[in-house]
Amino acid sequence: TYLLLFAKGRRQCTLHPISHFVSTDGVGKNMQQFIHALAAHTVPTCHQQALLDTQWRRAMQDEMDALVQRGTWELVDPPPRCDIVGSKWVFTVKYNSDGSLERYKARLVAKGYTQTYGVDFFETFSPVARLGTIRLIISVAIHHDWHMYQLDVKNAFLYGDLDETVYMQQPPRFERQGECGKVCKLKKAIYGLKQSPRAWFHKFPEVVSQCGFVRSPLDHSLFIKKASRGITVLVVYVDIILTGDFDQEISDAKLFLQKHFVTKDLGPLRYFLGIEVARNREGVVLSQRKYVLDLLQDTGMLGAKPANLPMNPRIHLHDDQTELVDSRSYRSLIGKLLYVTVTRPDISFAVKKLSQFMEKPRKVHWDAALMVVKYLKSSPGKGLLFTKGKTLEVAAYSDADYAGSVEDRKSTTGFCVFVGGNLISWRSKKQGVVSRSSAESEYRAMAQTAAEMTWARSMLSSLSVSITLPMKMYCDNQAATHIANNPVFHERAKHIEVDCHYIRDLVQAGTIATVHVPSEDQAADIFTKALPIGDFSRCCDKLSMLNMYAPA
Repeated sequence: TYLLLFAKGRRQCTLHPISHFVSTDGVGKNMQQFIHALAAHTVPTCHQQALLDTQWRRAMQDEMDALVQRGTWELVDPPPRCDIVGSKWVFTVKYNSDGSLERYKARLVAKGYTQTYGVDFFETFSPVARLGTIRLIISVAIHHDWHMYQLDVKNAFLYGDLDETVYMQQPPRFERQGECGKVCKLKKAIYGLKQSPRAWFHKFPEVVSQCGFVRSPLDHSLFIKKASRGITVLVVYVDIILTGDFDQEISDAKLFLQKHFVTKDLGPLRYFLGIEVARNREGVVLSQRKYVLDLLQDTGMLGAKPANLPMNPRIHLHDDQTELVDSRSYRSLIGKLLYVTVTRPDISFAVKKLSQFMEKPRKVHWDAALMVVKYLKSSPGKGLLFTKGKTLEVAAYSDADYAGSVEDRKSTTGFCVFVGGNLISWRSKKQGVVSRSSAESEYRAMAQTAAEMTWARSMLSSLSVSITLPMKMYCDNQAATHIANNPVFHERAKHIEVDCHYIRDLVQAGTIATVHVPSEDQAADIFTKALPIGDFSRCCDKLSMLNMYAPA
């Protein structure tokens, strides 16, 4: 006889449950309801899954009714020797401003990747709002106590006129009975076509200009209306963000948009582009809590042990000869991490470094990317804190890691720009040329930082915000600051590119003042290299990052 013994073991993933690292106790009841709603609904990935649920079937039918009502296409026989663009369904869930479910949303899109240039599309460029612009406007709105609202334009791309002749397959599962062999000759710029965003952004400025909005030359997705009663600011991305210093002007703008487009007033700004906008006593926090949790789920890291750093400072990544990994999976993961940097500047350097190995990623690079994911698990709800400062002054930190790249000895530029004490822009970027000294690499970084500061000042000026000059740029390299302030350093600077001397003109004009700062107070250090835990935590504090979802 044999005796079988079974012992109940503990799964490894339960050692580090995600509930130990994220909580909603620190936010208000409405925000808690909204967060729970985000997690409560599963979005289908294909129309076969959606058809199993009554609510998703209804959403698909609503989309079809809207497309037919707008005269999006006409059914015709497929022309001979003509490319037919495919079509597919995509799905999402929309929420009200109080966190309750608004509706299940189904979208029919064209498979634009099958289009041919010169045949069914030509020009495709369309402006996209800079996220730095959005962060700057949020900082200004908080400083002036402006209300921020969000609007959704239903089937926005269908308002764009289609100039090219495009044929598309009939929607899956909605082929017209008796006419299955026919195709859709498109009349409107349906989602998915390469030229659809351009058609929409050609139409939108024409409409809002009738209401007095003027497109900003600094960001073509930003529209500003200046009237005797005040200023109104409109940013269009996927949704529309409205803010300003006079609520009646905002209400008038909403009514105008409703007359020309089918819009949905989503109420106060709460969730856009996967970014959660939460408010607490300290201010407003921008985070991607749900996006990070979904990333942990997709990578199988929900039960992993969290890391306390995004990158090990003792490991210098380079293109070694270890085992290759699937480049498609690697690129997908890096792409997702790049989007997380929208509210997580603390991982910017790590993701920038990992993105250099897209072509032939090795196992060591994959492991390093997973370390970033594990670091995100330690604080999924961490984000940028925006507070109301005393002034809206522009300040920046500029730094460079001299010859930090093992492969080519190029340096890394790092900078961060603050408006009203709130972080609105940052960068971690490898320099294009090899510097001959640390002063030279720092000087190049200062020139890039100066350009970003000038942009921020111009943006504030377009919003009727005046600032006190000079703007302060903090740098920890005295030689670089001397080069910027003293044009007689010919031997050190004569070979540096002419455009880098842009910083000199700004200093001499009194627009920017360079200020020496000790290295331990250099906030931009986090963008130039992997740091040990002490220095890393110090930099995060200087960037005004807050984890308002941390368990009590």
